[in-house]
Amino acid sequence: MTAEASDAVDIRNALLRLRRTTGLPVAFGGLVEAGQQMRISELTGTATHALRSLVVTSGNGLGGKTVALARPCVVTDYSASRRISHEYDAPGAVEGLRSVLAVPVVVRHRVRGVLYGARRAAGPLGGRTLDAAVEAARDVERALVVRDEALTLAAEAGAAGGGREQVREAHAALRALAARIADARLRAELLDVCALLTAGGQPPSRVRPAPREVDVLTWVATGATNAVVAERLGVTPETVKGYLRSAMRKLGARTRGEAVVAARRAGWLP
Repeated sequence: MTAEASDAVDIRNALLRLRRTTGLPVAFGGLVEAGQQMRISELTGTATHALRSLVVTSGNGLGGKTVALARPCVVTDYSASRRISHEYDAPGAVEGLRSVLAVPVVVRHRVRGVLYGARRAAGPLGGRTLDAAVEAARDVERALVVRDEALTLAAEAGAAGGGREQVREAHAALRALAARIADARLRAELLDVCALLTAGGQPPSRVRPAPREVDVLTWVATGATNAVVAERLGVTPETVKGYLRSAMRKLGARTRGEAVVAARRAGWLP
């Protein structure tokens, strides 16, 4: 899955959570692009396509104000509000939106996106509704942080060029990070990045390792003892020994060192 596709899924899931937890019938949003412009890419509960692909400039309208201030903004009657500018009244009117909230997705002090929730009737949106919308935005923030860390590690490894030790350290760090991620889709994305770091060597072996076998070999390759590997992976030393024996059997290796060398030749490790 590409980064763009993953972003779209994260936004969509957050919008569904926003509607579910707030009871608001309409939700939409998107990520900030170059030049501090936010493009509305995902919609749920809308009756028309008036808002789709709408580009919102920082400072303009409710969403633009949210981007500029990096904080949630709310209006009780969008078209009549004096707290915002009105460049985007037309698409909002087509959709019939009246009371609207916008919450920023903020990663490392930078607004990366905006989530909106709306009703087709004027009126106040309570604090609990706003709090629930903010929590939905936190889902996107966490996903972006994890993806940013993975890409940074991969880029640092690539910049090392022939420095295979840096690549191997990045590989170990990424697998350790993946083990701490509860979200199965995010964990799979990180493991896909790990696979990129092992590419470019020998063709992958036809014998497929279990994920934990690779985790164990990754740490063994750094020189870690079974006790250290067990602590890193949150298992017992006996469990580590079991995975190592299984991996060695698949690789036809007799020692830990042979297993690491064979794993690299087989494309299991960078």
